[in-house]
Amino acid sequence: MIMTADDANSFAREWAEAWNSHDLDRIMSHYAEDVELTSPLVSRILGEGQHTVRGKAALRAYFKKGLEAFPDLEFVLWGAYPGVDSVVVHYQSVRAMKSVEVMVFDAQGKVCRVRAHYLAGS
Repeated sequence: MIMTADDANSFAREWAEAWNSHDLDRIMSHYAEDVELTSPLVSRILGEGQHTVRGKAALRAYFKKGLEAFPDLEFVLWGAYPGVDSVVVHYQSVRAMKSVEVMVFDAQGKVCRVRAHYLAGS
């Protein structure tokens, strides 16, 4: 499915609002059971040499630790770019990092793959 700009923006707004609410159930509602997230931040939370989190239960535990580590977390959404079964979300993350996440959706409309990218804030 090719996403529209409205689809991408709607998803990204809800995703960012879920994170800003710090409601773990709301955050997790976006993800598939077999989700796989790869991020340079994984090693900061889970330990050196780890970059990928696999499965919804493991992702939930990772996000829980992240929310605990950054209790003042607030994402600022800058843009969302539609693709084929995917969206790129551009936002300001923790510690004013410039962030982009490429999210791929499964047939049920849940995020099944994530590649996160960060640049230190200025």
